[in-house]
Amino acid sequence: MPYISYIQERLKAIKKRKSLIPSRKFLVVLDQVNRVLEHEDTEYRPHDSKGMPGGLIYLDPDVRTILIPDLHARLDFLYTFMTGQRCKHLSLLAEKKLQVVCLGDGLHSERSIPRWIAAYDEYINGYKLHHHMDLEMIQGLGTMEMIMYLKCQFPDYFHYLKGNHDNIADETKNGNYSFHKYAAEGAMVTKYMTEIVGKECFNEYYRFEKNLPLLAVGRRFLASHAEPVRFFNEESVIEYRRRPEVIQGLTWTDNNRADTGSVSQMIRYYIDEKYQKKAFYFGGHRPVQGNYFTRARGKYVQFHNPRQYNIVVIEPEGPIDLEKAVTSIGPLFPFLL
Repeated sequence: MPYISYIQERLKAIKKRKSLIPSRKFLVVLDQVNRVLEHEDTEYRPHDSKGMPGGLIYLDPDVRTILIPDLHARLDFLYTFMTGQRCKHLSLLAEKKLQVVCLGDGLHSERSIPRWIAAYDEYINGYKLHHHMDLEMIQGLGTMEMIMYLKCQFPDYFHYLKGNHDNIADETKNGNYSFHKYAAEGAMVTKYMTEIVGKECFNEYYRFEKNLPLLAVGRRFLASHAEPVRFFNEESVIEYRRRPEVIQGLTWTDNNRADTGSVSQMIRYYIDEKYQKKAFYFGGHRPVQGNYFTRARGKYVQFHNPRQYNIVVIEPEGPIDLEKAVTSIGPLFPFLL
């Protein structure tokens, strides 16, 4: 397929890039993806009371679904998934025989702690020099460029849900919280985007994040970045742009902080009764060892392992067997690089 070959080459070019995408070219990518996100079909993404696409994605129940957890600047993960096995996943997406849902957190590497520490010195010196931060942002923005490009190519079958790290302004409002873990990652990225990449790109990236949905609904499963802190009905998720508590509640929930029964309530509400007993709710956000870990009496499945390329493969028919569905497609990486 010439079309698939072209997409593969575009992804390869992003992966091999040794410098930042030029700001003018990135603005084109941002404008294209925002146009797609702001005009999504109501058939799979219902619009809110203001006519904008809401926070809910209704997946095609008759197509295989693959879930990808927090990427955290792992463009190698996304590239391997999309182009491996002779581009099988790209071909299936093009044929509408596969749908892919990424669970957010595209920026802020978790495998490069020494680099964050070195980049922090660059940050406090006003980015007069920014070699280490360049390396971080080449990977982070490269990951997001791949995501944006794939969303534009397969708008109704490739989805990216908002995570708590999808906060380019490092704001503490609108359902977001300022972030720092190894250094001052949130503030460091904000300053880099505004001063090095450019304010136009920053503003369009901020718009992109505000356009991201929060919750995906399949026949036998739900997925969001984090465990639902409490029950959220369809209307509240669709109206998420004016409901910051919904954004916070689906992106920031820590382990053991969700209301008792929130996962079960969500499953009972969104999943058809005949599938509820063997349905699962998938999320990332908090890391696990191995392939997955379950909470909420086995109904909530976490599968984000920073050291592995974990995915969940869900077939349209038959129950979900977690031992088979949750798998790793890549090698075990050292945590510190």
